[in-house]
Amino acid sequence: MIAVFGASGRLGRAVARLLIDDRRPVRAVTRNPASLADFAQLGVEVVVADLRDTASTARACAGATHVVAATHGFPGQRGNDPPAVDRDGNRRLVDAARGAGIERFVFVSAAIASADNPVDFFRFKQESENYLRDSGMEFTILRAAAFMEFWAAMIGDGILKDGKAKIFGVGENPINFVSVADVARYVVASLDDPRLRNRTITVGGPQDLSFLDVVATFERVTGRTAVVSHVPLAVMRAIAAVTRRINAPLWRQVQAGIQFDTTDQRCDMAATAREFGFPMTRLDDLVQQQLAAANRPVARG
Repeated sequence: MIAVFGASGRLGRAVARLLIDDRRPVRAVTRNPASLADFAQLGVEVVVADLRDTASTARACAGATHVVAATHGFPGQRGNDPPAVDRDGNRRLVDAARGAGIERFVFVSAAIASADNPVDFFRFKQESENYLRDSGMEFTILRAAAFMEFWAAMIGDGILKDGKAKIFGVGENPINFVSVADVARYVVASLDDPRLRNRTITVGGPQDLSFLDVVATFERVTGRTAVVSHVPLAVMRAIAAVTRRINAPLWRQVQAGIQFDTTDQRCDMAATAREFGFPMTRLDDLVQQQLAAANRPVARG
């Protein structure tokens, strides 16, 4: 039994779907079971658990052979924030998995996780990696690049909607974007591939793109010309200074925006792609999918 924590999120859903298609036993773990009604209809075991709660976390691990940790508290809403989820919650989950005798623990971290990252979310990802390595369990840690379905789409959605795009900073800094679907393939492989036993790898996409490149890609694929506006770096830093103590969710997102404009986030996936042979999604592919979905007629009953 494979317990997928965060099964109602983008990545957790993609992982669960691959496992379902492979006819592997899945336990979809979520705080919101209504969001997984479609999985329940397929006969998937849906379990309610909250990483902030020790008892429910332990119950969700009991009887499982593998754990996939695809949860996060980046938005920081209603107490479901990085300190509670990405620090304390992940420790709680590692302890519960070890107590349940889990055979392999697959943890999805972030490519820019580090002990000195100014954003708490990425510091806690690094702490969780270390805690898992020290647990004595067999593990795989996947350090995912920025999800194009979130960060790139956040810019592109405006272009699709009204031809406008807002960019953090200058928008010229190189960033590696990876598709959720591609990360999900590595998660599933990590469950039993001996090459991924007790290993930490970075999972990125085939391109390093600036935010201006993202705009250009949406323009090229859609045939539209975008009106681009920028949030200056100085303004973001001022917002971060003001909101740090009074609005942590906004502070966190602004700090991430500053990092996207100031830190090198390139990723060379050539060697990893040769080793595992998984296809890599280009941003053009995602834009075409979004455009097709936006133009798809709505069925009326």
